[in-house]
Order: sequence, then structure tokens, then C-alpha cells
Amino acid sequence: MNKTLLVIATGNPGKIRDFAGILGSEKYEYKTLKDVGFTDDIVEDAETFAGNATIKARAVVKWLAARGVEAWVLADDSGIQVRALNGAPGVYSARYCGVHGHDEENNELLMKNLEPFEDRAARYYCALAMLHTSDPDAEPRIVEGECRGHITKNPRGTMGFGYDPLFVPDGYDKTFAELTIEEKKGISHRGNAIRKLPGLL
Repeated sequence: MNKTLLVIATGNPGKIRDFAGILGSEKYEYKTLKDVGFTDDIVEDAETFAGNATIKARAVVKWLAARGVEAWVLADDSGIQVRALNGAPGVYSARYCGVHGHDEENNELLMKNLEPFEDRAARYYCALAMLHTSDPDAEPRIVEGECRGHITKNPRGTMGFGYDPLFVPDGYDKTFAELTIEEKKGISHRGNAIRKLPGLL
């Protein structure tokens, strides 16, 4: 049986494991942007997670279509939203402190901004956009996933990244950075989005 090619719009092979762990490898072959040779810079400047995922998916699907590749492109954008901060950091999660990828500074700023509030409810959120090279100008299919919880007052754990040391999912007394990979995979926002894919591909 010929497998369906899924190009995951990421350079992170860990995301491949996320998809393969849920969708399996019987029907699908997975490749990263590095695997297909895509090196273009993509400016994700939308105001929503779905918008950024769409920008990424469309750039990659058009690039692949121009080279005659038949594949689904799956692109996600995710972050954390805090209720007391009107959904911030939101799409700016990775650069909340003003510099992209400075996790410790992002966490410190979030804790500082939350100091006046008793309400510390938050959610990790993921939007996943899908496009096929047979119709790169189509409207993307969007699936969403979330994991609800709250922000602690002190970071705990070393196994996560981003805001994981501050985020305690509902029903747990550990932060994402204290959970095992398997525990986190079962409840994560990205995993919950991916679990909606069967039947859409």
C-alpha cells in the first residue's frame, strides 16, 4: 500500500514523533522541512494561531506543488493564553519578553504581570492547518486543541520548555515540566489537535 506523505512544517523532528505516535506509520510517511529541502524564511505575522498556521502551511504547500510533490502539509502554531491577561501572551508567547525564544525571561515577565491577579486560569492552545499540494490555494482545514490549567507562582520542573515550568494542567498537581513525556503527550494541546485528524486526511 502506498503511504500518504505528510510534510510537517517544522524543522523539529520531535514534532514528527508527536504526529506518528498518534496517527501511526501504517498509512503515512512523515517528513520535516529539512527532509524536503525547504529553507525559505516564513514571516508569521497573523494575529491568531490559525492565521499563523495557515501562513506556514500555504508557503510550504506552494513550494512543494511547484516541484511536483504530492503531499499533505500540516502546520501548527501554539502558545499559552492567560485569562486575567485577556488571552496574553497568545501569539506572542515565544517572544513575550521582546526576544524570541528566551524562555526564562518570558516566564519571569508572565509571573510579574500576573502578580496583581488572583485568577491564574490559563490554557495551552494549538491550531493546526492542513493543505494539499493538489489545491494549494484552497481554504485550509483547521483543527484546534487545548489543555486547560493554571499558572503557578513559582516555576517547577526541568523536563519542559517555554511556559511548561509554570503551567499546571487541570486534574494534576505537577507542572508540564514535571510530567513525563508520556503523561504530557496524553493531554497536550498539540496532541489533542492531532487526535482530530483521522478521517480528515
